[in-house]
Amino acid sequence: MTTLVFGHKSPDTDSTGSPLIWAWYLNDVKGVDAKPVLLGQPNTEAAFMLKRWGFDMLDIIEDVADDQPCVIVDTNNPAELPANINGADVQAIIDHHKLVGGLETKGPIDITIRPLACTATIMYDLMGDDVAKMPEAIKGAALTCILSDTLEFRSPTTTDRDREVVAALAADLGVNVSEYAAEMFAAKSDVSEFSDAELIRMDSKEYEVSGTKFRVSVLETTAPEIPLGRKESLMETFKTVAAEDGVDEVLLFVVDILKEEATLLIPNDVVKGVAEKSFGAKVEGDAVVLPGIMSRKKQIIPNLAV
Repeated sequence: MTTLVFGHKSPDTDSTGSPLIWAWYLNDVKGVDAKPVLLGQPNTEAAFMLKRWGFDMLDIIEDVADDQPCVIVDTNNPAELPANINGADVQAIIDHHKLVGGLETKGPIDITIRPLACTATIMYDLMGDDVAKMPEAIKGAALTCILSDTLEFRSPTTTDRDREVVAALAADLGVNVSEYAAEMFAAKSDVSEFSDAELIRMDSKEYEVSGTKFRVSVLETTAPEIPLGRKESLMETFKTVAAEDGVDEVLLFVVDILKEEATLLIPNDVVKGVAEKSFGAKVEGDAVVLPGIMSRKKQIIPNLAV
């Protein structure tokens, strides 16, 4: 049976590119029949990556069948995975997030979780000498994933190893890192065709803090004025998204990649309290700027307080 390789729901660039990378490795190096799939529509940057490096759009799946062989990448959180994930035959996990718990497997599996900025960096290291066999498109996907997750090394999650792998990939591909990153971020910033609900869910994860369920959404952009220009309608849509998704509150952080800061929208007193307790912010009005806040994984989630 074909092994499915997938990342988390609301797939970003890493959860789109890493399944491509690992499915190639399983198929072409390990001789395992594997297929990369997605758990939702990719964001605009991920779509840019697919087109730029000549990939077809990946199939999107809703769930997995009992005993379906699969490899999970870029997450280990059951809330971000298909509903029947514990019924599937999970064979490996490759991730760079904290261990959440709750996954159940059919037997012992390979688990690799490393404190690097990107899953693709981990995969590059796991392949060892076999990275030399990577075709151009797979190298391009890996380069895009790492530059995306590190925000071209601006994110505090960036490690020396992420920088080294980017340098090696860029040299092999003949790509100017800064110019290519600018193309990626321009694609990521083009959100004009998305509805408010789609923007909120585009790069979003669910977390519970002291009994309060949050949808924590991040929009990384070089043109923050575009989403912030829709501030009022976005905050109105928070109520609908929260009700539909079974959460108490939506937190939307608009990350300005170039200024290296985030703007958190403040629709009510609950979110105002979260901003003040979590980030020591003084909130006046319906938005607050948080200097230096770039990473949901390292700066936002660990500090959330209600």
